Amino acid sequence: MKIKTLPIFMAFIVMGVADAMGPMSDAVKTQYDLSNVMATMLSFFVFIAFAAFSVPGGLLAARIGMKKLLLLGLGLNAAAMLVPSLIAPGFALLLLCIFVLGIGTTFLQVAGNPIMREVSGEGAYSRNLSFAQGFKGLGSTAATYLVTAITAIALFQNMGWRGMFPIFFVLMAVAFVTVALVKVEESKPETPPSIGSSLSLLKEPVFALAVLGIFLYVGAEVCMARFLFPILKAMGMDEVTAGKFGPALFFALLTVGRIVGGIILGKVKPRPAFRVSALLGAVGAGLLMTGNTSLAIAGVILGGLGFANIWPLLFSITVEERPERAGELSGLMCMAISGGALVPLLMGGLVDAGLNAISFVIPCVCFIYLFVLSLKGGKANA
Repeated sequence: MKIKTLPIFMAFIVMGVADAMGPMSDAVKTQYDLSNVMATMLSFFVFIAFAAFSVPGGLLAARIGMKKLLLLGLGLNAAAMLVPSLIAPGFALLLLCIFVLGIGTTFLQVAGNPIMREVSGEGAYSRNLSFAQGFKGLGSTAATYLVTAITAIALFQNMGWRGMFPIFFVLMAVAFVTVALVKVEESKPETPPSIGSSLSLLKEPVFALAVLGIFLYVGAEVCMARFLFPILKAMGMDEVTAGKFGPALFFALLTVGRIVGGIILGKVKPRPAFRVSALLGAVGAGLLMTGNTSLAIAGVILGGLGFANIWPLLFSITVEERPERAGELSGLMCMAISGGALVPLLMGGLVDAGLNAISFVIPCVCFIYLFVLSLKGGKANA
């Protein structure tokens, strides 16, 4: 592993901070006396940014370079974390900070995947990208754990749920400095793509279905992050147990699954692995629908392992259909991360209606779609 890949791995770690907005919603709900739907606005404002800024981010990267876009994203994220670190914001200002975090994370995603190719050795790109997703999962796990553990840290007790923001700010600042110091020789397209040329890819069913798959996958993952903790408590678990077997376990399994995936995907073809992953995710969400605590824990385990490699698998399978347009496809798939804003609103509505365990039908249906998508044919080597 080259030394200059380490700052990029660091950038992937801080991408995981956005995933903490789901678990943090429960504390914000109490602080501002919000409904479940309104509390889900935190995730909404993170992920709606992907819908608005992914394709423009790809065009900007083609003009200023991926490293500069990566630095811009880290700078925006640091600014978004600094404001709640210094003051107790009103709900509107908090949402503005979260939206800026969403824009910054969008730029990190758009630039992070292709820039890994530039800093990787020959033949190491796929392996490093799989491991990078594992590092992102590590960041998600740490950020999610911090949401529930921050009040136990004496230095931040008086800040309550806001205590995580100074830590996130320091991480963003460190990542900014390390990326700024690394030298990257970038290859730029002779003719930068346009918004029209990018969106025209959606006219082809194979790409439209894949983008919808990413939309539903991210939505399902945010549903798990947002609602596992409160619904496990509603099933009868105490707060400590629900914290242990809820989002923290889920994101830990995402991390383990992605790191293991980085090891074994070199020997297993993407499409069969995608099929197994989608099936595990659907079964996991189905077990959570039972409302039985033992089956729910099994559902979290299967779900975490099933969710782990959907993004790199679906990404690689889709790009393999048209590798010469990988940049545009990356922008479209990052745009589909906006599913994390919209899909959880449906689940939040079911939870507000009192359908706690049954509300996991939303991520279950998302993964049934992904399983059906995995059955479709593709290129022979996929």
